[in-house]
Amino acid sequence: MSDIKKSNEVEGTTEQNSEDQNLNNNQEVEATSAVEAETPETSTQTDQTITEDQTENAETDADHDEVLNEIEESNAEDAEDEGNKDRHTIEVKAYDTMSLEALAIELEKLIKNEKVQAIKSHVENINSEFKTKFQALIEEKKEDFINNGGNEIDFYYSSPVQKRYKEAYNTYRKKVHEHYQSLEKNLKQNLQDKLEIIEELKGLINVEENINTTYKHFKELQERWRNTGPIPRDKYNNAWNSYHHHVERFYDFLHINRDLRDLDFKHNLEKKLLIIERAEELAKDDDIMRAFRELQELHKMWKEELGPVAREHREEIWERFKVATKTINDKRQLYYKEIDKVYEKNLENKLEIISKIKEVSEQESKSHGGWQKKIKEIEVLREAFFNAGKVPIKVNEETWAKFKDAVRTFNRKKNSFYKDLKKEQYNNLQLKLDLIKIAEDNKESEDFETVTPLMKKIQSDWKKIGHVPRKDSDKIWKRFKAACNYYFDRIHAKRNAASQEQVDAYNKKNELLKGLSDLKLPKDKEKGVETIKEQIKEWQSLGRVPNDKRYIEGKFQKTIDSLLSSLKVDKKEAELIKYENKLDSLNDSENSKHLDNERIYIRKKIDEVKGQINQLENNLQFFTNVDDDNPLVKEVHTNIKKHKDDLVLLKAKLRKIKDLY
Repeated sequence: MSDIKKSNEVEGTTEQNSEDQNLNNNQEVEATSAVEAETPETSTQTDQTITEDQTENAETDADHDEVLNEIEESNAEDAEDEGNKDRHTIEVKAYDTMSLEALAIELEKLIKNEKVQAIKSHVENINSEFKTKFQALIEEKKEDFINNGGNEIDFYYSSPVQKRYKEAYNTYRKKVHEHYQSLEKNLKQNLQDKLEIIEELKGLINVEENINTTYKHFKELQERWRNTGPIPRDKYNNAWNSYHHHVERFYDFLHINRDLRDLDFKHNLEKKLLIIERAEELAKDDDIMRAFRELQELHKMWKEELGPVAREHREEIWERFKVATKTINDKRQLYYKEIDKVYEKNLENKLEIISKIKEVSEQESKSHGGWQKKIKEIEVLREAFFNAGKVPIKVNEETWAKFKDAVRTFNRKKNSFYKDLKKEQYNNLQLKLDLIKIAEDNKESEDFETVTPLMKKIQSDWKKIGHVPRKDSDKIWKRFKAACNYYFDRIHAKRNAASQEQVDAYNKKNELLKGLSDLKLPKDKEKGVETIKEQIKEWQSLGRVPNDKRYIEGKFQKTIDSLLSSLKVDKKEAELIKYENKLDSLNDSENSKHLDNERIYIRKKIDEVKGQINQLENNLQFFTNVDDDNPLVKEVHTNIKKHKDDLVLLKAKLRKIKDLY
């Protein structure tokens, strides 16, 4: 549009709207016809009847009038404030999918980077989304507070993101207030300037001077009108109609100098043809929203910046302009229909998500693990709901209400479960504190015969009591273990010499070990393994040996290794069979310290092996362009497999340790 002057004020209506009222009835017929309203649909058609074609086209004309009214209203809004026009170029983001923090950040960016009068609709949408989501968050926090025993009147919640958002929003409101205070002053002054221009136009008709001088003065007044800034929106139509009326009267006056008038008509025709050509180009543009925004500007230029053309061209050019306008609007309506389809699909998705939330909520779960799984499922569904996109505005609030209700129902059930669970855990805590008191009261006792069974019993009772609050778990376990270990350490300290029972056990194990060297295993592998397990079981039944004779356990392990090897038992199975024997020797009912240490050791080994696997897998990333048969790559893969096999074995060992608690 290099040949078309673009204005910062976008205002638009049909070009002329009240010719019969504005024309002076005392002027010559020729002058009157020369300045009749250019826009055919607004001219008064006297002495004519509405034809059948006009009746058939009434609906089409009504649709066209509707889009013209829409263009006019939008242009009038832009005309009041030049910066408001920038609202058309600001990207509309999916605010409904944003988190509270993202909404606050987006508001800050808009305030910093855009004109404050251009971001009104964006701020309204952001504010609506923020308030809705923050209110939902408050309701959840309030429900948790009440479920945890709090009094509703004492509830209070705030967050850093709320503070950040409020600061940004208050900055926006302050800027808006300052802007419109300044704008109001300018609007009033601009209105006064335009009214003065109208008064000068009135006086041109009665000036007794050379017509060329008067015409030059008229063109200067037109330029001043165009260059005068925006005026209050509610004064716009009256001011424009008055200005237009007196411009028409001046053209009536010009009938005495056809050359000047025809020259003006020619200029206006050239410019309007350029406007039509641009509108026809826009009708082919794939970016329909951008095309419609520029169409608004073209209508503003048609009305605001250009005067009438010769009568013989008026209907023709207006029809061309109307056709291009209708084409663009039809494409826009089709675009909206497609958007509506997307919104309807989004609605289906959101309703399906709400249904799934209800399904998860209705599922029965009586364990902490089960509820944790459900909580994760709900979080995924919540995220999916927020990312599902917009729905038709008529059902937006209803859909949001259904979503909140479904989530609220789930939260109530969840809170009810954990409220009961917490109550049970506090009961368990009290039971374990009672056992700790017994252990601590008896740890110094010398009555070993009476207290030892008691200490064993409370250890057994401890294992049967369920979970306690996590914050207390480690603390009370350390107290209980310390008291029990203290007592059993005192017993062991008194046993400086091996008991006769342990000596007998050693002698019997020594005889059994000698017999194993001559043991003939069945040829059947499973029967052979069963025979070895029987020997291990018999070995364990013989009891403990003196501390200085415990080397016999190592000899027994080597002998078992040899027997298993002769049967070609799988390495993992053999290792677990031997490990069961080791655990039996560590599982001292009077002192759990050895078994505890073994458990700690196995856990550390599991962590070490996991770390080695991760390191090796990371190393593979450095061989992205190396063939798999490369020796280094093959070695890494071999090591990874070995460590994974070790990890499986270690986990199996840990399970066997846990079975003994």
